[in-house]
This record gives sequence, structure tokens and C-alpha cells, in this order.
Amino acid sequence: MKYSQSDAIAALASAPGQSAIAIIRTSGDQSLAILSRLFRGRIKPDKAQGHTLHHGILFNPDTGENIDEVILGIYRSPSSYTGEESAEISCHGSMTIIKKIMILLEKNGFRQAQPGEFTLRAFLNRKIDLTRAEAVNEIIRARSDKGRALALNRLSGVIEERINAIKQELLKIQAGIEVRIDYPDEDLEDSPVHQNQLESIKNRIGSLLTTYRTGKLIQEGITIVIAGSTNAGKSTLFNLLLREDRAIVSDIHGTTRDYIEGAITIQGIPVRLFDTAGLRKTGHPVEQEGIKRTDIMMEHADVLLYIIDGSTGIKEDESDIIDSLQKRENTIVVWNKNDISAREVPQGYIPVSAKQGTGLDELNREIINRVLGTSPADTEGPVIDSERQKELLTHCLSAIEEFGQGLVQEVPLDVLATCLQDALDDLGRITGEVTQADMLDVMFSQFCVGK
Repeated sequence: MKYSQSDAIAALASAPGQSAIAIIRTSGDQSLAILSRLFRGRIKPDKAQGHTLHHGILFNPDTGENIDEVILGIYRSPSSYTGEESAEISCHGSMTIIKKIMILLEKNGFRQAQPGEFTLRAFLNRKIDLTRAEAVNEIIRARSDKGRALALNRLSGVIEERINAIKQELLKIQAGIEVRIDYPDEDLEDSPVHQNQLESIKNRIGSLLTTYRTGKLIQEGITIVIAGSTNAGKSTLFNLLLREDRAIVSDIHGTTRDYIEGAITIQGIPVRLFDTAGLRKTGHPVEQEGIKRTDIMMEHADVLLYIIDGSTGIKEDESDIIDSLQKRENTIVVWNKNDISAREVPQGYIPVSAKQGTGLDELNREIINRVLGTSPADTEGPVIDSERQKELLTHCLSAIEEFGQGLVQEVPLDVLATCLQDALDDLGRITGEVTQADMLDVMFSQFCVGK
């Protein structure tokens, strides 16, 4: 790595800004010894037992100035988060105090921790594997309760357990191949593996891969754009989905002249929801600019809700627009004002009444169907959302398929052993048993400082 693992490190772990309490994390083999020179309390940190709290004063030993009254949480190696001697300083949440403490620490032997360095040290000291390390970052960045729950599930080690179970099966096969290579004259079965055993392994890898799309959507979310002609009820639907009156609702055409954004979740998927300017011919330059922006947003939406005023039906100038939009898989045509419409709802349109709040369940189901497609929506088992894990699993599956084809074609065992080792290396890279320094740099640089 670009920085030394032997350094004592410190960083603000709580959010910067004024608060009742702030937390500064420290770690490193010398961290408790350094803190003992800066802490005045009943027990010195380097003499304290692990997982204990100690009240006292942080002071500057050069000047004798008291900095703050604090609580020190002491964590001993190897039972700390990082696996090293560690402490957490709970101080008053004034940025002036926080800055003085950080300056004090840095002058006495600590350096500022890099992004993700605490979790990196936990990984390097074998406290967690890479799948759990990724889950630490994901749980911090979770944008919905479902995202939080899935990240917490991964943090418990379910992905690591699944990968290790698959790896054990491959290691048994590898052992059978090596025996046949080393002892070719022994009277052994013709094949070191049965095809149904290989199919079971492939299915288990495939089932993990199928969860990626769901996991990624729950982690990153989607963009939904509400569009349509003026007075179709776009803003009313926007307010209904948002559950607050954010957009101005009026019978006057062209009321919305720029897009309005809000955040919601639909079945655990975070959504950026946009209400846009109504589409119509107009000579007003401000409204024209709003319509241009609507066109751009429609083009880039993950899901487009095109709203039809069911009380008046499809307008002449809307038919061509709808025909064009329905060629895209992401377009849902919504038949609004169904409560006052005597017209038959066209096939494939979703009937709703934004004013009465009816039809939302069917609309939400259709939205989820459009974004998930045939991907499973079940999130009870292990779900991956890491591009790195997905690529490695895909490569692993390809290596196993190549191995299986080689068995059928009676390819020499030493060649098959290479395919099997490739698959095992891919699984090792997922959990971190096989690693590269530059990959770790990239991964942990995306973490918060202090985590």
C-alpha cells in the first residue's frame, strides 16, 4: 500500500460539524502509549483493559493546557475492529475542540488516516474478508432500509460463507485430479468429478449472479420521470408518490415550467422522482426551455411515466409520441383521472386516479417489473451488488464451464487443472485470499475517512 501499516493513525469518525458528541478513532501498535502521554485520568490507556471506558482530560504535555474532558474507549489487540491497539475518543462536538485534538494527536505521533484505512487494516489483519469490507462501505451509503438490511446481511458473512462452500467443493475436485496426475497407474475412477456435482456448483454460482441486478438497483436506485401534456395530472401524481405537496397543482396550462425533484422508495428501491413541464406547442420562451429539459430527462430516465388525461382521452398530437415511447421497454403509459373518465382504458395502460390515490399498487408493481425484468425480487438470501464480485463470479463460472467441456472432450488432466485453479483464484479474489495492492487501493479509497 501507499502508506505504512505500522503508523499510528487517527481520524474523525463522526460527521464534521457542531454536535453534542464527536468521536475520533485511533489505531496502531503505539496508539495507546501515545495517548497515555496526553490523557489525565485514573488509569492510563496503555494500562487499561480492552473494551473499557475511561473518563479524563486530554491535555497538551508541552504547555499543560487542558484541551477537553473526554471518554476513552480502549480496545486491545487482537480483539479490536482493526486487530490493533485502538481507542475511540468521545469529545464535545465543537469543531474548535475537534481541530485542537487532531493537531495534538498529529504533533505527538499520529498521522491522519486515509479513506477506509481502518477497515483496510481490519482486512489485512484477517478480522474480516473483502466481502465484509465492501459491506461496511455499503451499509454507510445505503439509501433505503432494504439497502441497509442487505448490506448488514453481507456484513454478517453470508457471501463469504457461500463462496467458501463452493470453494471447498472445487478443492475436493482438484484433489481428485492431482491424485490422478501424480499416480496415473493407480486403479481409480475414470472421472474425478460427476457431471451432476459440477452442475450443482454452477447453479450455486449462477444463483448468486442473478441477484446482482436486484442488489445494484437497491444500492444505486433509479430515476423516474413523469411526463405528458399539460393538465394531465403529472404534478398531482408527483405529490401523491412523494406524499407531500411539492409541485404546484393548477388548472392553468403550463404551470410547471421546470423539473422538480423528490426522493422516495418503491419496494426498497431508492427513486429520484422528477415532475416535468407539460408537453405542448407554446410561444413562451421560458416554457419552451422547460419543454426542452423535459425531452432531455425523458431520454435519460430509467422509467418514464407518460401521463394521459383519461377524462379527455389521447390528444391528436399525442398518438405519435406515445407510439414512439412505447417502443422503449422503460415507458409506462398511465391513464390518469380514471375516477371521472367514462372511456375504456386502452390495453397495457395503467389506470390511476392521482387525485383519489387509487391504482398506485398496480403502478408500483409495473415499475418494479420494468426495472427488474426477469431478475428475482427475493432478497432473503445472499444478494451481491458489487461489480467486482459479479465480474469474478462470471469469470469463475466460465472457467468451470470450460473445465466441464474439457472433461467431456477428454482433455489432458494437467490442462483441466489449470481451468480449475483459475476458478479457485477467482473465488479467492472475491474474499481477498488472492489480492493485488492496486485493487485494494482503488476499493478502500472509496470509503469515508475514519472508517
